[in-house]
Formats: sequence, C-alpha cells, structure tokens
Amino acid sequence: MDIKKNDDIKLNIESVTSEGSAVGHYNGIAVFVRGAVPGDIIVAHIIKTSKKYAIGIIKDIITASPSRIKSDCPVSDKCGGCSFRNMTYDEELKYKRSRVVDAIERIGHIQTEITDVTAADTVYNYRNKAQYPVSICDGELFAGFYAYKSHRIISCDDCKLQSKNFKPCLDAFAKWVEHSGVTSYNENSGRGILRHIYLREACATGEIMACAVINADSLPDSDYLVEQLKAVRGVKSICVNVNKKNSNVILGEKTKTVWGSDTITDELLGKKFVISPNSFYQVNRAQCEKLYSKAAEYASLNGSETVLDLYCGVGTIGITMADKAKQIIGVEIVPQAIENAKINAKINNIENAEFLCGDAYFAADELKRRHIKPNVIVLDPPRKGCQKELLGVINSMSPEKIVYVSCDSATLARDLAILDEYGYKANQITPVDMFPRTPHVECVCLLTKKG
Repeated sequence: MDIKKNDDIKLNIESVTSEGSAVGHYNGIAVFVRGAVPGDIIVAHIIKTSKKYAIGIIKDIITASPSRIKSDCPVSDKCGGCSFRNMTYDEELKYKRSRVVDAIERIGHIQTEITDVTAADTVYNYRNKAQYPVSICDGELFAGFYAYKSHRIISCDDCKLQSKNFKPCLDAFAKWVEHSGVTSYNENSGRGILRHIYLREACATGEIMACAVINADSLPDSDYLVEQLKAVRGVKSICVNVNKKNSNVILGEKTKTVWGSDTITDELLGKKFVISPNSFYQVNRAQCEKLYSKAAEYASLNGSETVLDLYCGVGTIGITMADKAKQIIGVEIVPQAIENAKINAKINNIENAEFLCGDAYFAADELKRRHIKPNVIVLDPPRKGCQKELLGVINSMSPEKIVYVSCDSATLARDLAILDEYGYKANQITPVDMFPRTPHVECVCLLTKKG
C-alpha cells in the first residue's frame, strides 16, 4: 500500500538520521519525522511523499519511548538548532556513538576500536559563539535562529545552548534598533541594513566580542550602540562586519573595531589564546579541553618530535602540545588566524612554534626545502574533510603518526579508507560530544604507519 500526502499512519520509530530526524518504516518506505524519539509509537501525518521516502509530523503519540523526556525549551520543536531536547542524554550519547560506528564501518570499511562518547559535564549554555539572524518589525528586534531547513527566523533571545551572557548583549542591540530606526536585511530584495548579530565569549576570562553584520558601509547611530554595549558586563570588543554580498555566507571580508580591543582572550589547557572575529575557535571550551587532551595523548610526544599542525586556526592544538614537542609548525590558509597564532605563541612564551600562511601543498614544499620531516601530523579540517590529493601529500611526508580531529564521521570514514590504502592504520577513535542536544559529534583518531 502506497503512502499518500495527508495520510495518517501508525509508525514505530526505529532510529535517528545524521540530521537529527527520527525514522521509521511503513510498508518498506522510510518515513522521517522531526521530534520523534527511537522507541516511540506514533501516528504520523504525512506532509510529503516520494518514491523512496516520506516525511511526516507527529499527530499523536500512542506509546512514548522510555527515552522520551519533556523538552525544556519553548521553541525546540520549531528551531533548527536542537534535535534532542526531548531525549535523555544517555540515549543521545548512544545514538552518537552508533552513528560514528556506522560511518566508519559502512563508509570506510574500517575495523577499529571506537570508545564510548566522551560526555559533556553540562548540556546547557556551553556555546561561546552565536550568530543570530534578525528581523526588525515596527522598531522591534527579533533575533533567534532559523527554523529547520528554512530561513524563517524563530525568535529566541535566551537559547539553552548559548552563553547566558549573550542575552544582555541582545537587549542592548534591541534598544539601539528602537532608537536608531535601523532596518533588517531582506534576502529577497537585498535591501535593509542589519543582517546578523554575532557574539563571541572567552569563557575563561569572561571577555565578550559583539559584532553587527551589516549590508552597508557604515553603522547608523553607532555611538548609541557602543554606549549600550559598553554597559554590558564583559564586553571588551565592539565591531562592525560589512557584508553586502547576496549570499548565505554570514561574515563579509571587512571587519572594523568601533570600540575596545580587536580581539578577546581565552584560555585552554593553561595557555592563552587571542580570538579575532573571523578566526576558527571551538564553540565548547570545556569539551575542547577534553578533545585536545585526547589528541595530545594520541600524539604521545617525548620532546624529540616535529609536529605539523594542518588547519591550525589560531594555533590551539599545536600550542597546547608545544611543551612536549621539539618543534611545532602550524599551517593555515586564513591570514588573520595565522596572525593570531603568532601572537598566541608569543604571549605563552613558546619559542619552538612557527606558523605559515598557506595550504598543505605549500607546507609540504616548504618542509621539503628545509629538509624537515614531521614525526606527527595533526589534522583538523572543516566538515568536508581532506582532499584526496592532500592525503597523498601527507603520505609523501611519511609521518610516524597522524592525529585526525573531525567534526563529521562520514568524511572521517572516507579519509581513513584512503589513508589505510597508504599504509596508515586507524588504531582508535574517541568521539567527543562537543555539541550536546544537536546531532553533531566530534571525533579524534590515532593513525600509525603499518609495519
């Protein structure tokens, strides 16, 4: 029997997808239902069908899963941020490990030890970075997050994931909006000024960076906004980012500091790090320390090694390993991040680290020219993983160990399979829950040269 739009069907929820949607099967057809929990038996109302799958919404819960809990967020069923606010944390961790196991075995065809997920100490207010899309109506600011798979803004100025210290900043922006009469950006027309409110916090020091992302060359009534934000505890940097491109990219290329410092300073594993608006920095500081500690454990340095840190960002991984290495060489393609990394090495009195601006191919040529052979290579690529050619370059350097940090187990699995062909065995993978209540999970993997 085919499933048709507007059908109501009884559905046993079996699992969760990588995007956080629950899934069950009806007459062999996969049915995806946002907000259901594995173990639920529900009545699903079908809103979309195709030959291979259907999408439904919960009409009724016949039997609730033992893992189902009541969401503590009033907009979690609408917002695209949290997928698991209605699921116990233990069940969430089981799902995340199973997702990693599935990717490594099904995509990578790799057999290796995968540990239990390193759990977070708290699932609340852990994010040190927020990028709020905004809408302004009759002088009132609505800031929040996009609904699932849409650009419809769900107003939420007190998100359970974001730092509690961000709400006073949003309140300051709201006063400025009311006072200045500024308009919000319209994606369809390309008109309007305020696109996003971008906030970062250095959790160890309490320093906050507040940034207005605008579709204009200058910020209207900027003095008033500065006065409002200066009154917020912790605000150290106020800046404006100009983005006049018609794209989904949040930040433009030009950022100007209008008050305070160009950077904020955080601490990780006893080291200080300055952070710029465009620099990559992990959003969960507490879990980041666990992740980097595991990466250092896998590197197992004794002071004689040269470590090549690819995709080094502001130098966090390399600098936290520098005390136990002979030499750290960090490589990053973003110039601002490299400048931050050099400052970070200096303020931590680290003299055995250098940072190069360029890609991995440039790094390989530079090290070859200097007759330097890395003993350990650390990889921390973006979600898309590494290009196959880059992995070939890494193989040509013939390191004894590779420590691979990944935010996507599917691309990690793909890259591990390629590295396996090059003779690098995945010894162990440790998943780390950097993003509680969302579908995402970070992994760190140790690879060693076979034989």
